Amino acid sequence: MSSSLYVPADETVVLHVTHSNLKSFSTDMRFPLQTTVEAAKERLWKKCGTSVDSMCLELYDVNGIKVCDLTDNMSPLGVFSPQDGYRMHVIDLDPSSVTAGGWLEDTSLVEKYSISEDAYDKLGGTFRKFKEKLASEKPSANIVTDNYMEDLCKTIKVGDRCEVEPGEKRGVVKFVGKAGTLAPGFWVGVQYDEPLGKHDGMQPQSKKKH
Repeated sequence: MSSSLYVPADETVVLHVTHSNLKSFSTDMRFPLQTTVEAAKERLWKKCGTSVDSMCLELYDVNGIKVCDLTDNMSPLGVFSPQDGYRMHVIDLDPSSVTAGGWLEDTSLVEKYSISEDAYDKLGGTFRKFKEKLASEKPSANIVTDNYMEDLCKTIKVGDRCEVEPGEKRGVVKFVGKAGTLAPGFWVGVQYDEPLGKHDGMQPQSKKKH
């Protein structure tokens, strides 16, 4: 004779899970209807931290009306006729539970570790020490100032003949001074005798000659 408590093995239900202590805890979990209440508690313990022995489960329908308490640990969930969308509410009965006091949700309640700047500087293997080591190994970059090469450029004037290295390219000086569109410092623009270069040496970044 078949039992009235028979539950098909392949049927499952999706329940919305809430917690008495964790107000922000809210998740949907799928349970096989053959899962016992105790097995469901084992899964919930891994989700929310409440121990199985301290856990009480309540079942609510989609309208928020309480259906029943899941008190028999050996009964499969199917005997309580849960439907998709029902809510399973976890009540933590342990006053010293890890979920109590709100510190799992409110980080302001957790004592923060602090250290003085002097004490931190004395520590080895810190990120600060790592950055200092990188900075000491990296060669300092040459900083180009606004008056870079100014003294040399004072000896050069427009119209002077010159030879540019490398390549022994000869030409005529067409520009001496600062070029706002280029890097800081003083620049010398040269028009080569041969059809080389990017412009005529007079206007920095002007169109290339064809």
